[in-house]
Amino acid sequence: MKDAQRKAPGMLDVARVAGVSAQTVSRVLRGHPYVSDDKRRRVLVAVEQLDYRMNTAARALSSGRTRTIGVVSMATESYAGAMTQAAIEHAADDMQYSVVGAQISSVGVESISAALGRLERLGAEALILAVPLRTQDSRVEAIADRLPTATIGGSPVSHARALDVDQQAVAQLATEHLLALGHGTVEHITGPDDWVDAVERTMGWRDALEAAGRPVPAPIHGDWSPESGYQAGLRLGADPTVTAIFVASDEMAFGVVRALHESGRRVPQDVSIVGVDDVRLAAYCTPALTTVAQPFVELGRSAVASVTARLEGHDDPTTALTLAPELIVRASTAPPPSPDGVV
Repeated sequence: MKDAQRKAPGMLDVARVAGVSAQTVSRVLRGHPYVSDDKRRRVLVAVEQLDYRMNTAARALSSGRTRTIGVVSMATESYAGAMTQAAIEHAADDMQYSVVGAQISSVGVESISAALGRLERLGAEALILAVPLRTQDSRVEAIADRLPTATIGGSPVSHARALDVDQQAVAQLATEHLLALGHGTVEHITGPDDWVDAVERTMGWRDALEAAGRPVPAPIHGDWSPESGYQAGLRLGADPTVTAIFVASDEMAFGVVRALHESGRRVPQDVSIVGVDDVRLAAYCTPALTTVAQPFVELGRSAVASVTARLEGHDDPTTALTLAPELIVRASTAPPPSPDGVV
């Protein structure tokens, strides 16, 4: 028994095989967003190679519990992902649970089911799926049937509690705000097509324009990055008829603002811009960005409350939960310029 315990690999063994620090191993296993793709890959390969298990053995022996929540998230440095992850970790810590994370680089059933399986092997008692899964899959359903599971972002998992922000309302708030200022229509820079949030924001934008009887321009596709917003902004900035843009994330909106400035278009005197997320920089950029805030902290806390309630044998306080976004009006939106060029 003692020999077997001595031979069980620990975090230092994973760090040695992966060629990284023990702190990096800890960050990868907790799903921390700020780890390079190369280091994350090396740690996960070492975990599989050593058949590493989280060091929760003593706790499990005394209580039969690991008190560990597994979180699957996208490998992205986006503000939304980082805020949701932080909220989950803080809420779990308050409940005396630990968090182990698995990040995926692409939205697909294979990668999601593999990540869930890895978290289960690492001792997760419950799961939070914070990725934009768009179709049901028997492998994901089977794991969610075994372990209490909550989803963030509209993933269709039958046995999971679904928590989300009304993404169509996000787009409608932004679009209706711009129309109310007097703009004839609103351009849209979308997120990736394989993200549920991006698809639903595009639907909400289109519905708002159609309900107002306004033209619906062809959307421009982005990838959440400031660079994609910059490139889209250069295209829209070259069109003098463009006076209002709804951008599907604040990070892309920052790129749009720069592109418009380089194109000689003033914000908001010539073009108004609304973003999404209300990142910290939004209030301090020039001009301060009008945006639609999402309740990331409440999402994370509600997901943890859902799975821990079921683990503790209590009634789940959440059931299905859709949270409302909030429009934050700042200096990047204004009425359109008059025909003579005066705002």
